[in-house]
Amino acid sequence: MTTASMPKICVLTSHLERSIRLNDVFRTSVAMQPIPEPSSTRASTLAFNASGDVLARIGDETDRRGRQRRRSPLRPRKLVPSRSRMDARWLARVFRLVDIISVLLIAAPVTLARDLLTGVTWTLAIPIALRVMGAYAFPRKRSLGRHLGHVGQALAIAAILATMASLVFNPLDARSALALMGASGFVVALHAGWWKIIDNARRHGLLTPNVVVVGATANAQRLIEAAMRTGEVNVLGLFDDRLRRAPVNILGVPLLGDTDALLHHRLAPYIDRVVIAITASAEARVNELAEKLGVLPHPLNLFVDGGTPDEDDATLARIAAGAEHPLSGWSDLCRRRVLAKRILDLTLAVIGLVVASPIMLAIALAVKLDSPGPVFFRQRRHGFNNEEFLVWKFRSMRQEAADAQASRQIRAGDDRVTRVGRFIRGTSLDELPQLLNVLRGEMSIVGPRPHAVGMKTAGVESAKLVAEYAHRHRMKPGLTGWAAIKGSRGPVDTPECVRRRVALDVEYIERQSFWLDLYIILMTVPCLLGDRSAVR
Repeated sequence: MTTASMPKICVLTSHLERSIRLNDVFRTSVAMQPIPEPSSTRASTLAFNASGDVLARIGDETDRRGRQRRRSPLRPRKLVPSRSRMDARWLARVFRLVDIISVLLIAAPVTLARDLLTGVTWTLAIPIALRVMGAYAFPRKRSLGRHLGHVGQALAIAAILATMASLVFNPLDARSALALMGASGFVVALHAGWWKIIDNARRHGLLTPNVVVVGATANAQRLIEAAMRTGEVNVLGLFDDRLRRAPVNILGVPLLGDTDALLHHRLAPYIDRVVIAITASAEARVNELAEKLGVLPHPLNLFVDGGTPDEDDATLARIAAGAEHPLSGWSDLCRRRVLAKRILDLTLAVIGLVVASPIMLAIALAVKLDSPGPVFFRQRRHGFNNEEFLVWKFRSMRQEAADAQASRQIRAGDDRVTRVGRFIRGTSLDELPQLLNVLRGEMSIVGPRPHAVGMKTAGVESAKLVAEYAHRHRMKPGLTGWAAIKGSRGPVDTPECVRRRVALDVEYIERQSFWLDLYIILMTVPCLLGDRSAVR
């Protein structure tokens, strides 16, 4: 993934570290000028209006012409949650590995027969030549014919080297030549398949990251122009605190509100990156925005003043990869951790479902016989990047007392809990169906526990009690977690409980590693069985 799907943040960047990086950026930046008021020839594209309430103007046009008026031309047809985004670099590595294995297997008869040097030379030359010729780059605007042309050039280089090697000992015989020709044809077919996979993933929004831009400025206009030229990112919208003098849209990309609106926007689950594109010389403002938007689960990048369109295109490509002036975000180490975590999740989820299936059948039967109602309870909860998903549990409460909004949290001796419910909640067996959520990629084995959408603590929405609450959503929620083995289990019925839970979750996100996950998994069972005081 991206695996991509990838998920996507490992270390919370401190304010001091951001300031240091920003100072480095500002020393190399040129002061930026605000967007000039457009001439008559550009009025239709910039739709600039320096006066009046922009929200009122947006509302008027929306009512008059329908909601499509506010849809960005760079928005994909179908919005895909950011956790489902794939990473093109990891896909290319998989393609390369399959190519190498296929070449080794197909060339084995030639290598093991009389043409040892020829077969070895061809086998080694193929993956090197393919990489040198850019056969694993898959540029957005490269057609299938052009891609196969690069593959053909790589195969020609490998064939020439193999032929030269055969002249050292024995001329290449017909059988070996036919085998290598057949292998070359198979490589061409493989790469036609690779190109189709990449093309299909792009058309379905699985490879191109979605971004929103903070600052309706000249920098934002340059970024949008670069996105239109290259297709490196989908720009979903603009956010700017200067609503009364900001343009309604820039090149058709709409202004969706101020930065406060961004903090709770319905597009949040589909956003991969937030790009700050305000005046680069406004260091204090950038620091202020970085601090304010730091509560978001999305990586932050800075689009600084550039020069030529080619430089803007290169900058945008680095932003798409998360490497351009990051204020917070991913590293290659993080991507490897995400991949390792996903492999661990899939392995344990499959094994868990197979081993626990008899227990789950017995629980389902007991729930059905104990009280009327469905076997399963489904509830909307917050996941990665504030995405809402349906979590599955065995029903442990009476059907008529079900509380999907978690307006009343569980308490000791709660009369809503059934007899079977007390047992499966006390042993956490009611959580077993969440292995299906793990398989679907909505949850992980280890992570912050998912809280119900709109969950309240002491009559107040829990998310409003802690400024860093959204940091919990920088990683997929888990069946178990650091907070669980540290004693923070069950309801969070006081503000202090919410703060402690969030602090432990953020600590886990900062420290997350494959070995820490294994430790938490091993400690979960003894912690749950040894703690009878927690209300569950």
